[in-house]
Amino acid sequence: MKENFIMAGPAMLHVADSGKGDKCVVLLHGYLESMYVWDDFLPLLTPSVRVITVDIPGHGVSDVVAEKHTMELMADVLHDMLDAMGVERITLVGHSMGGYISLAFCEKYPERLDGVVLLSSTPNADTEQKVENRRREIALVQAGKKDMLASVAPAAGFAEQNRRRLRDYIDDLVEQVHITDDEGIVALLEGMILRKDQNDMLRQSAVRQLFILGKHDNYIPVEVAEAMVAAHPQAKVAWLDNSGHMGFIEQPEACAEALLDFVRG
Repeated sequence: MKENFIMAGPAMLHVADSGKGDKCVVLLHGYLESMYVWDDFLPLLTPSVRVITVDIPGHGVSDVVAEKHTMELMADVLHDMLDAMGVERITLVGHSMGGYISLAFCEKYPERLDGVVLLSSTPNADTEQKVENRRREIALVQAGKKDMLASVAPAAGFAEQNRRRLRDYIDDLVEQVHITDDEGIVALLEGMILRKDQNDMLRQSAVRQLFILGKHDNYIPVEVAEAMVAAHPQAKVAWLDNSGHMGFIEQPEACAEALLDFVRG
């Protein structure tokens, strides 16, 4: 993977590109992550497809571009990134928050997509409880108490039975929270609060769709995931039986197999 900085509209983006492959996959990381979260997953993909990763604005070392990073604004930045890199069509894979951006991109720029993959993500808008939780996180960050996020969020992403085995990954994610820009965290939380329900858009879209879901996801409980699957018969589905929210780390081979099968069509 060759790392670089590029201008994408208003944003200076940190990107990495494997550069080889007839099919191109773009991986969008989740909240409180960076593009490095994919590092151990990439070798399962790059022999078969070209892969591009990026620090979403507000996370990693990409710019913060607004007070509120709406999912639509992030989709526009991604569109500008593809233009700057000369990439015409992609399969877009969004993990968690990255999935929300992928949905906005699917709505605005379907002609650029060979497919969209929601990896431990959902087209549902935030519930009132989720909005309240995000506002509480904003208050913590603004009060200088980001360490409270670091003490809870990374471990909660993994199925309980996997936490000891994957302790090093959890520690890396804890460190990522500490180094993520406060302004960027708040901008993305504000953007997630504002995102709309995308279920109807997804059902009506001609873009091919895949859901990859963990059976032990603490953020998308299995009953919620099953209801989402039932509501979207047009989408392909891959279940990761021994994963939580971080299936590409918890069951990387199974996750990569599902993704590559989808990309090959």
